[in-house]
Amino acid sequence: MIALLLAAASLLADKTKSEEAFDRLATLKGQWSGEQEGIKISLIYTLTANGSALMEEFRPESGAIMITMFTVDGDHLIATHYCSAKNQPQMMTSAITDVQKPLAFSLARITGLKSPDDWHNTGLTMIQEDNDHLTQEWTYQSKKKSGKRTFRFTRVRPEQVHDAE
Repeated sequence: MIALLLAAASLLADKTKSEEAFDRLATLKGQWSGEQEGIKISLIYTLTANGSALMEEFRPESGAIMITMFTVDGDHLIATHYCSAKNQPQMMTSAITDVQKPLAFSLARITGLKSPDDWHNTGLTMIQEDNDHLTQEWTYQSKKKSGKRTFRFTRVRPEQVHDAE
């Protein structure tokens, strides 16, 4: 038993800051609810690919579903957003130094963009206030103008999911 505990402790000690930040992000697993400009939004987080990717499903009450995939890449995290605008911004954090700070992703590259003037996301900041409250700040650009949208979400407890059914 002691050997098992020591092995587990050594595995934890070997994690990089980016892996620790991903593990913290993975605690979002489950369902979240929010509202933006009167439209109800559900987020569903699922760990996939043997725990190496966190998938976010952004499900507005009306409108297209979007997916964002979060992964570790060396000393930083990557978020690839599959947007209803039919483009795919890939955003990354700078090197992770403090796993408790909000994760700020900046645009690294984008695929599917027909023109630089087309609407596209340019950044995402994930703010995990506590285990039950999440804020996302998305920045975007369209026709050489920049903007920002803030979304606030609350964790949906399993009993709340059953009550809604």
